Amino acid sequence: MKRSDMMKAINLISIAFGAIAGTYARYFLNLSLLYTGYPIGTVIENLLGSFILGLLTGFFAWKQPKEWIKLGLGVGLCGGFTTYSTFAGDFVSLTQHYLWGGAIYFIVSLVGGVLFALAGYLCGEASGKNLVKVHEVK
Repeated sequence: MKRSDMMKAINLISIAFGAIAGTYARYFLNLSLLYTGYPIGTVIENLLGSFILGLLTGFFAWKQPKEWIKLGLGVGLCGGFTTYSTFAGDFVSLTQHYLWGGAIYFIVSLVGGVLFALAGYLCGEASGKNLVKVHEVK
């Protein structure tokens, strides 16, 4: 097996394991919040996932990990944890039954997701810069 084929296989395995972990986390978060009757689990997943992906992106701008780590955490974990399709389905369902509930859900999810991703990016970037400074001092 060529090295490039081996790296592709490692990347795919990393994505798969990250997706499994993210999907299980999403499932258990939703289970724990079913009693609310509102899709708050999906909002939390998407906001938290946006923050984590922003954090990773900002951090990885300063500290370059191996490709399989980036893919496993970003594509796998965050991709498995967040869900656009559930967001879209919940939005349609909410607007049919409660127009304002759907509008609030839509705005909080979209605007909040972008703001959480930005906040995560800034935190990750700051952490990455500080890590680089610490290594330069030594």
